[in-house]
Amino acid sequence: MDSNTIKDGIVPPIATHGVNESDSSVLEDTQSLWHELLGLSHDRLQLAGLETQQAGLSLVNMVMAGVLVAGLLCGAWLGLLAAVVLGLVENGFMSSNAILLAVVLNLLLALIFCRFIRHKSHYLKFPATLRSLHPSNGLPGHEKVTRA
Repeated sequence: MDSNTIKDGIVPPIATHGVNESDSSVLEDTQSLWHELLGLSHDRLQLAGLETQQAGLSLVNMVMAGVLVAGLLCGAWLGLLAAVVLGLVENGFMSSNAILLAVVLNLLLALIFCRFIRHKSHYLKFPATLRSLHPSNGLPGHEKVTRA
């Protein structure tokens, strides 16, 4: 029977008396490289975390500035509408008709922009990416199913 065989479920110890100094040097180099790799990956992850935090703060600042700009633009738009209404009243329009015309103009522009947003929202679903990930895309024998 071989001396390396398992007896009664006990694994015999492996002899290590043949390990020389070059093997221990390789082991030390490997451990050193492993610790360097851990240090570098930690530094990279820490940098990514800091940049993510900076990007988040920049996004918050941009959104706040965008809300302020939207408020200023709303005020400017209301001022422009008021000037148009006053101009129409000075040119003989009844004030109620001039205000009604301004409201209709506002609603018409809102409807146009809502349709524009609805049209562009299609691209938020990443249609080209979804088509490229479809399993039957480009395979022979798989025809595209079209909905009627």
